[in-house]
Amino acid sequence: MIEINKENFTTEVIESDKPVLIDIWGPSCQPCLALMPQVERLSETYSDKVKMVKLNSVQNRRLCIDIRVIGLPSFLLYKDGVEVSRLSSKDITIQDIENLIVAYA
Repeated sequence: MIEINKENFTTEVIESDKPVLIDIWGPSCQPCLALMPQVERLSETYSDKVKMVKLNSVQNRRLCIDIRVIGLPSFLLYKDGVEVSRLSSKDITIQDIENLIVAYA
């Protein structure tokens, strides 16, 4: 999974030919860290349908504010350069994330 930041956000997310799922996480967010290995496996499983990228919220606070991320973990799905869906809750399951991918990919 590619790490995104303000420098490559437009190229990797807005201009992507495929839908993009952004995994927004933080180094002290236990639910984020617990989901990460499973999310990386999903990224391999669905790599032909969706691009999955990671955004470290601590290193990219301004970008998180710009895309209105308040809580972690958060997953934002972009299609054709526009946000079409988001999940945000400490109770997100890997099944919730997979359902989101299947619905839009």
